[in-house]
Amino acid sequence: MERLSSLYASALFDLALQKGVTDEILDQATMIRDSLSDPDCRRILTHPHISPAEKQAFLDKAFAGHIHEDLRSFFILVTEKNREEFLVPTLTALIHLIERHRNKTTAEVMSASVLDDSQTASIKEILSKKLNKDVQLSLKVDPTVIGGPHIYVDGYYIDWTVRTRLRDLTAHMKEG
Repeated sequence: MERLSSLYASALFDLALQKGVTDEILDQATMIRDSLSDPDCRRILTHPHISPAEKQAFLDKAFAGHIHEDLRSFFILVTEKNREEFLVPTLTALIHLIERHRNKTTAEVMSASVLDDSQTASIKEILSKKLNKDVQLSLKVDPTVIGGPHIYVDGYYIDWTVRTRLRDLTAHMKEG
């Protein structure tokens, strides 16, 4: 599935570059991906008893007039070929291609509580320097983290959580 999603994303990326609409496509792909990530949307799009025409009508109703024609054509292609499960992975891959082209990336930051502006600015600055990219943050809160963030960015996982440090300390003490 990943290979086909990458091929679709590359084709959409090439079209966006040729037409000079990468900013527009990035914004729309992000909005669509986030909308289609909803479990109810996924159930509708992947349900075997809903016809391709009904799925296309669903997508048109949700996004018609709000998306670039190339994205709409992509919707038609995947629904006609019963490949709706490729929508979200393809849009995610497309977003990454455009961000990489623009020397940008998004870091997913999970913390125990909401980070204040100085904390987010500090994380963003550190990651931008280390990666030599413009880094955007996707902030999420998970109280089970206990304290400190864990960050996933460009294939790297950085874990500064208290939970992990306590686990490591306990393992170190058991070793002697």
